[in-house]
Order: sequence, then structure tokens, then C-alpha cells
Amino acid sequence: MQSTPDDAEPGPESGPESADRVSGMRRAWAGLRGRVDAIGDDIALTMIGNHPAAYDRLAPDIIADIRRSTREHIRLGVAGQSGVPGASEEAVDLWRETGRRRARQGVPMEMVINAYTLGTRTLWQALMDSAPAGPGVDDRALIDAGQALWASLDPQTAIMVEAYRQESARIERQDLQRHQSVLDGLVAGRGADDDFAASARDDLGIVAEAAVACVVAPYDGDPNPPVTAEHRLAREGVVAHWHVRGELYFGLVAHRGTPADLAALLEPHATGRVGVAESVKGIRGFAVAFALAARTAQSLPRGQARVALATERLPELLLAASPEVTGLVVAESVGPLLAMPAPQSEVLLTTLGAVLGCDGSPTRAAAQLFCHRNTVIYRIKQIEELTGRSLTDPGDKLLLTLGLLAPR
Repeated sequence: MQSTPDDAEPGPESGPESADRVSGMRRAWAGLRGRVDAIGDDIALTMIGNHPAAYDRLAPDIIADIRRSTREHIRLGVAGQSGVPGASEEAVDLWRETGRRRARQGVPMEMVINAYTLGTRTLWQALMDSAPAGPGVDDRALIDAGQALWASLDPQTAIMVEAYRQESARIERQDLQRHQSVLDGLVAGRGADDDFAASARDDLGIVAEAAVACVVAPYDGDPNPPVTAEHRLAREGVVAHWHVRGELYFGLVAHRGTPADLAALLEPHATGRVGVAESVKGIRGFAVAFALAARTAQSLPRGQARVALATERLPELLLAASPEVTGLVVAESVGPLLAMPAPQSEVLLTTLGAVLGCDGSPTRAAAQLFCHRNTVIYRIKQIEELTGRSLTDPGDKLLLTLGLLAPR
């Protein structure tokens, strides 16, 4: 479809024979110079006709640009092969610009490559059809012209593809930076502004009625993200955008179903602590969801690979929201047990947890702890004496439960 550089033309390197062959080849191509627009339109119409669904998705101005660009490719290609000075250099610039422009327009690379191949084939057919009318054009000239044409396909495609990829990478970086800026704004509470919320939905590709959740995972010293579910979410048709804030890796996820469904999708891909919180106000309430998801993740024991919902850990979130109150709760509940020597402290705390979990029943707790019922009763007395709390008093039971849930 395009010309090769002048020093890459076929034939012997020097001598009268080479000059005659180059001259014949150029005469063959010169016969097409009056038909370049018609050939270009034929190529464009064929492309659209071969892939109607793909081209129907493109805006009318992009279709018009493709037609114009196809004409320009054919014009420079024929001019370069005909020996017009400077045409080959212009063609190379056109290949690069086409790659960049198609990437910006969102035209799939495969469609562009197919267009170049189709253009080369169509141009070759036009050359063959016009050959009998060309004076001084013999079979040798046609062979040389065909070799030059097909030899140009690989370099022009390579140049276009490289430009396309570079432009795509640049656009992706810009999109990522814009998305991260939007996420920072949402975490900072700017989603409460109607204009910012609408702009954020447009930038992130989230429909207004979509359910929005926040996923937060502390790094905990590991440089790798604690949850790597991007591909799984993409396969499920879930829109997700990820960012880093301090030591927290977080994502905004627009999903279908319930928060529990989302947690189930994330669970197989978690390598650390992960918290999930639904944003009841969508984009507008993302800052609250971020805070809840972060506290949920941080309430989980370190070293665990676990996904937890904020709604499953509300007592822990209440404690995490006020470290001062949490410290007082611990001191007034399980503080004396924590002050015991480690082995004895662990036994009493484990027993307390079992008894509270069994609704105060020593018998059921003993079965869970694999010990005698009387042993559990003895330990209960120790716990009550040390803490000054009664395991039959509802208020004391609640305080002791909170003390066990509080982070150490």
C-alpha cells in the first residue's frame, strides 16, 4: 500500500540493467496516479463492507477520517513507488500518525492491520488491471513493482503498530492518572459534590444506579498487593479501579449482587487482610465506605489471608473507631487476664471466649475445650475473681465480649 525507501528498491545494485528495471517499475506505478482517490475509496468501502458491525461502532467523523487517510496512503504510496521525491519520507510520517490517531480513536489494532493488508492487495490488483494500458511496461517491470509493493507491507505495518502501541500506552497512563486522581478525591469526600460525583462516574465508567463498594487491604510489609482479583472481576463483568493510599491498597468496585457475593469473588485471590464495605450512597458515600473497609481489614489478625465484610465486624469497628475507649474497655474487662503470665493468660482467655460463645454453659464450653466441666467452672471462678465481672450479668458479659474483640 506504501512505498519503500529509495535505497530498498528491487533489482541489481548498479548498472544499466538496474536503471532500466527501476524506470520500468516506476512507469508501471505512474499509470495509477490519476486513480488514487478511486482506489482509496474502493479500499475504504471494502473494509466497511467486510466488517460492518465493527465499523458501525465508530463515529461518523472517524469513518470520514479513515476514508480520507486511505486516499492519502494510496496517493503517497503510488507517488513513492513512481519515484516522486520526498513521497517515501512523507509515507513513513503518515504510517506513524495513522497508528497514533487510530489508537486515540479507539479503532482496534487488528482492523488497522487488516486495512493495510487489504490496501496492498487492492493496489496490486489495480496495478495489474492497468498494466496493459501502460506504455513500456513489461512483465519484468510488473514483477519488480509487485515485489516492491509487498516488501513495503511489513515495514509500514511495523511502524504503524509501534506508534499505535506507544500512543495506547500514553493514553493508558493518562487514564490511570486521571482515575487515581478521581479516587483520591472520592476518598477525601468530594463525592458529596454533585458535579464531582457525576464527573467521577463518567471517568470511571460507572452507571448512576450501580452498587458501589470499597475494598481495602493493608500491605503488612509485603510489596505485592494483598488481593489480586482484577482479572477475575473483569471476567465477571465487574468494573473495578485500584489505587494506593499510604500503606493501604484499595479499590472502587461497581458490582452486581450483594457484598457477600463480592467477597466470595475476592476470597480466592486474597493473600492478606481484606475489608469490604458497601457504599450505601454509591459514589457519593465512597469516603465512608473507604473508612469502614480500612477499619475492617485492620481489625483482622495479621498474617491471615481473609476477606471480611464491615457488616460482619461491627463491634470491632466500633472499638477501632475510638482507641481511647478501646483501651478503657480492655482495662476494665480482660486487662487483669492479660496481665497474667502468658500460659495462664492464654488458658483463661480461651476459656472465657468459649463460655461466652456457648451462652455461659460450662458443659458446652467443656466439650469445645476438650476438658472436664468442673475444670471450666473452676476457671470461670478465676476469671470472675480477677476481673471483678460476673458471667451471669448481661452488662458484664457484653463488656467482657468487647474486651476479647478489642485489638491487642
